[in-house]
Amino acid sequence: MSETDDARLTAFVHGTVQGVGFRWWTRSRALELGLSGHATNLRDGRVQVVAEGTREKCSRLLDLLREKPSQHDRPGEVTAVVEQWTTPRGESGFVER
Repeated sequence: MSETDDARLTAFVHGTVQGVGFRWWTRSRALELGLSGHATNLRDGRVQVVAEGTREKCSRLLDLLREKPSQHDRPGEVTAVVEQWTTPRGESGFVER
């Protein structure tokens, strides 16, 4: 798969990521990158991020999710990000759930 091929990233973000503006921040970064998908709070305290677009842009979002917060004023504290890559399903827009 090349960096220009379309991909679907599902990232499970662990840490203090609920109630701190993390989904809003993620939505803003995804829209800046031209990605579609959603950021959803899960019952166990994680946030699930689903993003579709080129693999390169999805990889960039993944990098942003993993970066130290001071670099992009990312809210919350991320302790781990678990990623899964699959084929796109046709998401449109990017929403917080």
